[in-house]
Amino acid sequence: MNGIVVHHKDTVLQDLGGGNTRRVLAWNEELMTVEVGFEAGTEGVLHSHPHTQCSYVLSGRFTYTVGDESFELSKGDSIVVHGGLVHGAVCIEAGTLLDIFTPAREDFLIH
Repeated sequence: MNGIVVHHKDTVLQDLGGGNTRRVLAWNEELMTVEVGFEAGTEGVLHSHPHTQCSYVLSGRFTYTVGDESFELSKGDSIVVHGGLVHGAVCIEAGTLLDIFTPAREDFLIH
């Protein structure tokens, strides 16, 4: 087999505090998929990083901000954020984002 298989049951759910969780899924040095859970009213604070990020809404509703623009995203919606841009999300209705990063976020790995 030439791929990397990660079974959800074998991943670690990380409690980020404040009603947010993170679960690193399949990844290699060039690409990483991450499941991020939000309780209603919680947020992913505004931040930036050098990685390009694509967020796909698996469930819930979010106000997603990139720079000085905000967008409401719900199940099935997605957004790409180029590396270096300030961005964040406020959860309107409890849900989960699937975040994809390139390159991988080394800071998300549990050592």
